[in-house]
Amino acid sequence: MRTESPDSEDKRMPFWGHLDELRTRIVTAVIAVAVGFGIAYGFSENVLAILLLPMKADLGFTGEFPYIAFLPVEGRPTLHFATLTEPFWAHIKISLIAGVFLVVPVIMHQIWLFLAPGFMPKERKFAGYFVLFSTVFFGAGILFCFFVLLPFAVPFLLGFKTEHLVPILTIGRYVDFVLKLLLATGLVFELPLIIVLLTRMGILTPEWLANNRKYALLASFILGAILTPTQDIFNMTLLSIPIYFLYEFGILASRVLRKKTKTDAMDLKETG
Repeated sequence: MRTESPDSEDKRMPFWGHLDELRTRIVTAVIAVAVGFGIAYGFSENVLAILLLPMKADLGFTGEFPYIAFLPVEGRPTLHFATLTEPFWAHIKISLIAGVFLVVPVIMHQIWLFLAPGFMPKERKFAGYFVLFSTVFFGAGILFCFFVLLPFAVPFLLGFKTEHLVPILTIGRYVDFVLKLLLATGLVFELPLIIVLLTRMGILTPEWLANNRKYALLASFILGAILTPTQDIFNMTLLSIPIYFLYEFGILASRVLRKKTKTDAMDLKETG
């Protein structure tokens, strides 16, 4: 249980103070996203070419570094647009989401600054670790989606009972599909960090999380079924299993941090 000295700098912030702080963090994050949007907009064509890889090519092995590459496949459909404004809005969406990806460290730092008053002063020094690991986990989710989920999901959907059908894919719908899946997977991979934060704030405990593993496993498959664009068990498992392992990693990390906190507290008591 946390104890605070009377002269602690960790003052309780009034309700309106919390709202002002939230507004400041949101405004800063929005400005950062706007800057990221401006940078990404100049490269939206290049980003679109990358997003098209899961549709135009299959992921395969090569004899040269990095040994894994997208290999072009003949006969894959091309994108169309149904309205005059569809390409424009597709590039706006690409630039916006790419801009968010570029400034994830800034966004995570603003989240930390908003949450920091709820932690002890000595815990606030972990801001750098929070920003680093949140960015790494988010990036890992993006890479997992692009190199694992999409290469399986897109060909599956293109070939599922479409022998007598001709696909007419529009750029707007394809971009929405890919960007939503990338963003959702990136957010899901933040699960260990969320678990650690909740345990540090005393909302959850590692023991409670461990005792509810069976429910976590069920929730992992439900979440995997919701996020996975295909309804076959193989593709759902591709996402569900990593979600559960992220849950286990979160439990392990929270236990390690709690043990370290207890050790530091004992050392401080002995020196005091």
